[in-house]
Amino acid sequence: MSDSRRAKIEAMLREDPGDVFLRYSLALEMESAGEADASLEILEALAREAPAYVPAFHMAGRQLVALGRIEEARRALREGIEEARRQGNAHAAGEMGELLMSLGTTP
Repeated sequence: MSDSRRAKIEAMLREDPGDVFLRYSLALEMESAGEADASLEILEALAREAPAYVPAFHMAGRQLVALGRIEEARRALREGIEEARRQGNAHAAGEMGELLMSLGTTP
């Protein structure tokens, strides 16, 4: 993703700072730019909102795995699965469950 795409997302967020999808998109752009901490901060904020943005849990889990932060990834995925089920999103719960299972059991 290009800098111009990120600039466009940031400009749109200035117009509508509460737009969940734009904030999620910015987090993905930040991840691509190697800004993992900033990306995770946005994803965690999205996960804490009411209603929680379910894709944020999955993406946070994936990023945490890539950073080697496996226990944090497990926690994010477990919370995401619970939230996805609460929201009736079986597909997202299943995807996060598969990723969680791929991490194995806690030592």
